[in-house]
This record gives sequence, structure tokens and C-alpha cells, in this order.
Amino acid sequence: MGIVCQTCIHHCNLDSGQRGICGARKNENGSIICENYGRLTAMALDPIEKKPLKMFYPGSMILSVGSYGCNLRCPFCQNHEISMWHPREADSSQSVLDVTFISPRELAGKAQEYEDRGNIGVAFTYNEPLVGWEYVRDAARFIKEAGMKNVLVTNGTASLQVLDEILPYIDAMNIDLKGFQNDYYKKLGGDLETVKEFIVRSSSAGCHVELTTLIVPGENDSQTQMGAQAQWIAENCGKDTPLHVTRFFPRYHMTDIAATNVQDVYHLANIAGKYLENVFVGNC
Repeated sequence: MGIVCQTCIHHCNLDSGQRGICGARKNENGSIICENYGRLTAMALDPIEKKPLKMFYPGSMILSVGSYGCNLRCPFCQNHEISMWHPREADSSQSVLDVTFISPRELAGKAQEYEDRGNIGVAFTYNEPLVGWEYVRDAARFIKEAGMKNVLVTNGTASLQVLDEILPYIDAMNIDLKGFQNDYYKKLGGDLETVKEFIVRSSSAGCHVELTTLIVPGENDSQTQMGAQAQWIAENCGKDTPLHVTRFFPRYHMTDIAATNVQDVYHLANIAGKYLENVFVGNC
């Protein structure tokens, strides 16, 4: 009989030695462990606007870090090299991923080292950070104690219990709202209602929340869907909630689909603008 991981929507029932869908959580000796804890695969000092966050300390820089693993299976993932990488690939000759262990305290120290370059803190990003939420929580504590900011870039499919663990330490989030139909979310391995609950809980807790929707041709580019989405955001999070409407480019398993027409992106942004005060266009 396995153990059920409670971190996200999948509730993976894991036998001894088995990893979850995310590739980052594992049943080890009868306990669910965060196997990617502190194991970073990417680190860069980025403009805050790249997260993207338009209305949170604009013009500043932020130390962006990522590990590996993700609990969704988006066929257009731009970071699939790390989000879909699993430890079992470590012995493969085809695996070129560098993994470096950095403790939570060390990460806070690195963030402070970059303060003279305009760094305001740390962004947990690149893969899905909450498949390793324990590291996010522990590192964010040290970062906040250092007087710096914590940013989370997430798909919003973690449990509310996980969200409650990290919320006291997170200053800002960009949450992917990938579309506004559950059938589309199911294609990606997700659940729309879970993401909506995650967004509302985060916003109501006083965390600065910005949302991003990547417009994929033929999938979530309906004008009606965008209108319903923007209206829901306005009613549940406030008209001033920033929404990023971004252009799709061929990536990963969707290289056969053309990039989104730029005019379509602007048109959908204009529809969202009927309900929201802060709508931004990206990748155009």
C-alpha cells in the first residue's frame, strides 16, 4: 500500500521508491520527501518585468532560481529541459543538466550579494516551484529576515494547505491562468477550479498577484472565453489586478503550430481591458 502525496491536485499514491508525476517528490522509506530540495538547475539576475511582474517594484532586478520538476504537462513548455527532467536521467549520457545544491540560508546570502546591482530578493521560477514547496518556504524565511522580497512564479495547482504554508513569506506572485475552460486544463494535466481557488486565496491574503495567459492558437483564443475570464478576475480579485496576455511561440511538443497572430493577442487584450484596468501584452 502506497502513501498519498498531498502537495497538488494529483494526489499521487506512491509505492516505496516511487516518484510522483512531478518527478520531484518521492516515497522514501515510508515518507513523502521533497527530492529536489535545494537542488538548483538555473540561476540568473533578471529584470522583475521578465517574471512577468509589471506593477511590483518596476525597474528593479531579482535573483531568479529554479530546480526541476513540474506537475503539469504543457506541450508548449518553454523550460521543458528542466521542468520535465527527472533525477533518473542523471546517469543518462543525454542528460546535460547541472544541479547545484544551495541551502536556504546560502540562497538568502546570494540574494544579498547582488543588492548593489539592484536586486530586491529572490524569484522562485523556471520549473514549478511548489513541487518543492518546503525549499521555497525555508529559503523565503531567510530572505524575508534579510529584508528582501520573495516572488513566486507558479501554475497555481498546489493544494491550499501548501499555499497557506508559503503565503506568509511571499510578497508577489505571477500565476498562470492558462485558459478559462476546464477541458483545456485537463489537456495540460491541470484543473481550472483549483487554480481559481489558488488565485482568490492569494489575492485576498494581501499578496501582490499578477496573472498570465499564454494565447495558444485554436486552444484558448476564444473572445468569449477571454471576456468571461477577465470578468471573473475583476469580480473576484479586483479590476486593478494585472493580466498579461502573451503570444505563443512554437516550443517543445508544439513546434508544428504557428506563433499566435499579433493582432489576435492585442484584440484579446482589448477584450480583457473592458473589465480590467491593467492589461499588458507580452512576446509581441
